Amino acid sequence: MYVIAGATGRVGSAVTRHLLDAGAEVRVIVRRRADAEHWQAQGAEARIAVLEDRAAVSEALEGSTGFFALLPFDLTVTDVDAHADTLITSIAGAVADQQVPHVVMLSSAGADRAEGTGPITGLHRLEQALLSTGTVLTALRSGHFQEKVSDVIDVARDSGIYPVFATSADVPLPMVATRDIGALAAQCLLAPSAASEVVDVIGPGYSERTVATLLGRALGRELETVVIPESAWTQTLADAGFSPHIAEQLAELYRADAQGLLAPRGDRRARVTTGLGTTISHLLEPSAAARP
Repeated sequence: MYVIAGATGRVGSAVTRHLLDAGAEVRVIVRRRADAEHWQAQGAEARIAVLEDRAAVSEALEGSTGFFALLPFDLTVTDVDAHADTLITSIAGAVADQQVPHVVMLSSAGADRAEGTGPITGLHRLEQALLSTGTVLTALRSGHFQEKVSDVIDVARDSGIYPVFATSADVPLPMVATRDIGALAAQCLLAPSAASEVVDVIGPGYSERTVATLLGRALGRELETVVIPESAWTQTLADAGFSPHIAEQLAELYRADAQGLLAPRGDRRARVTTGLGTTISHLLEPSAAARP
């Protein structure tokens, strides 16, 4: 039995679909009854629970041979670190309670660092907490998600501007499609490694200017690439509606990326191939927002 957290998200839903397609027994952890019913109709078991509830997560993990774990980043909380630590205590505690033999975790490049990476520091702490339980941990560390472009689609469509929070728009960086991460996570669950390892997930490389070109082409309009000065990152994010705390967390993450702190440093690399054009087309489909 494989247990999947975050089954309504892009990565978690991809993991679930791949496992079900492989004929595996799957149990999803979801927050809402409608989501439970959706996955039950697809052939999965479902438990309604929040990841902050150690007892409920532990119950969902009973009898599991593998667990897909992640650490949601909540843009509404007043203290990112405190919220992450609550989740970490619950998730790692539940894994220890049930002595889950193998955990595949959605981590991130930069999770080797304990500070200076904004919300990624929580992923560092979750990796360490899971390792302390005795489970075999497969930490999947990717860089930029291709789906991050969804955050600026409306701005780009309405204003013709593609904003860039980096020091340059012309440096190619690996970008990974979440569908590829989901497929890799399912493979790792089905064929677990003998020892804990960190896997750097490497996708095709794109500069932000190329991303803007591809997005503009899909939207049917030319986009102006605007590089936001580093000194204005926090205020620009605050002006966009983020709380000052979240704006600073995101700005710290962007600075870490610009400083090269999010480079691959794992035990091995897994290369994935979905192109950004495919992902953008998928995001612009009318039904994309309704998918689990």
